[in-house]
Amino acid sequence: MEIKIERAKAADAKAILDFTKVCGGETDNLSFGEKGIQISLEEEEQYIASLENSDKNVFYVARDGEEIVGTGSFSAFQQERMAHRGEFGISVRKSHWNRGIGTKLLEKILDFAKNTAEAEIVSLEVRSDNKSAIHLYSKFGFEKIGTFRGYFKVNGELVDFDIMELFLK
Repeated sequence: MEIKIERAKAADAKAILDFTKVCGGETDNLSFGEKGIQISLEEEEQYIASLENSDKNVFYVARDGEEIVGTGSFSAFQQERMAHRGEFGISVRKSHWNRGIGTKLLEKILDFAKNTAEAEIVSLEVRSDNKSAIHLYSKFGFEKIGTFRGYFKVNGELVDFDIMELFLK
């Protein structure tokens, strides 16, 4: 398996939307379910095109051959007093879990955050019971700074999320 990670292009929009439907149906760890992210193809194309040359935000796709098997994004805050910070998200198809794809995506994201976006702090929210993801983030030095109780509501049940951060500078 040769996984390639590259910046998403507007031409990837349909495949990314399809990916979100598959991924969203495989886990309750994401902010979306089996319906995906619920935006139009044109909106997704515009969004990705807006990021293609950005030095503050990035969207990566992980490919196994031609198939998208993972995505990762980083977004720097725009407000002046928060511009030193950013957030990221990663999703990987269940069929490709535990193959190092999350690690590769996170390496790319942190490199971008530090060296291109010049972020000083990166933060994330992760389900408190998602041991694999928490292990990955801890491996890179992220530390839990709190818990957001009831962050998600899935099938009528409130789900807690840990808030984690990493200082890059």
